[in-house]
Amino acid sequence: MNFCVKCGAECEESIDGLCIDCWLAGRKLIDLPHHVDLHVCTNCHEYDIAGRWVRKDPDIAIQDAAVDSLMAVKGADVVGVSTTMEEQDPRTYVVGVHAECDVMGYPSEGEASTIVRIKNTVCRRCSRQLGSYYEAILQIRTASGKLSDEMKEATLAMTENSVARQAANNRQLFITKMELVAGGVDVYLSSIALGKSLAKELAEAFCAETKESPKLVGQTTDGQDMYRLTYLVRLPDYKVGDVVVFQGKHCKLTRVNGNGGRLTDLRDFRDRAVRRADMVDVKLYERSSDLREATVVSTSGSEIQVLSPSNYSTVDLRVPEGAEIGETVKVVTIDDALYYVP
Repeated sequence: MNFCVKCGAECEESIDGLCIDCWLAGRKLIDLPHHVDLHVCTNCHEYDIAGRWVRKDPDIAIQDAAVDSLMAVKGADVVGVSTTMEEQDPRTYVVGVHAECDVMGYPSEGEASTIVRIKNTVCRRCSRQLGSYYEAILQIRTASGKLSDEMKEATLAMTENSVARQAANNRQLFITKMELVAGGVDVYLSSIALGKSLAKELAEAFCAETKESPKLVGQTTDGQDMYRLTYLVRLPDYKVGDVVVFQGKHCKLTRVNGNGGRLTDLRDFRDRAVRRADMVDVKLYERSSDLREATVVSTSGSEIQVLSPSNYSTVDLRVPEGAEIGETVKVVTIDDALYYVP
């Protein structure tokens, strides 16, 4: 059993020789600095809270800045806070903090206030982005040297979505700029690792060829060589849905991934897998957007009759078992013969 040196009362626990009541009497449990500077980036409008740039509602950011500066005396643990805020001018606010504290299991309360001042600045990411900083270039090209609008939109959408996804965990990742160049697009990126991951994603999604080439651009302050890397992604001319030729057979390309592709033979409708290494031998025959439509006249089991889109003559076409036939079907002409495209 302890005795309080001030009031002489017996107490099971004491702080600096004082019982809880004497220790708390007139003591300020929490404190705040006279003012707190809250930095906001004028470009991205994110706030620097406890050393991290975050996007927040301004009122919440102001109150969080005050709470993060809260200090408690030794022996007191803050278990909960509430705040009040009063605007002095658009860039100055008085924030009051009411804290619930625990002192050796004894509940108590404390209050303090501070002035939060809003300060404009530019975060490191935006400073780099506005300064056209980049470490890698992603070059998107095609084997034919012509990047269609459709493929350009698809690849850039994938690139932007991937960067946004990765930037959610690392705000230093960003696209510096995009440039349309002859035969494709150049995407300037803030990180070599980001360029590498994007090249890999595009290669797997489109079964594209990739190549990387470094360029020495200087040295660091400690004498280490600094490089920028260019990642070339050469897209194939074909895409899923196109009619292609592989090993002399005309097929519909039904799937492409990092392991290769899958084809459906237009003569017998059998599926076959193509290894990644063999995809270079797949050649475009006709784009899906250029396939013609033929009006269906009649259906009978595994055959249908259609009107040829060239001369409107009646043509019998073989179709795969279970095919859902509508009023029209997609067709392609191969060696003067018409074929159904599933």
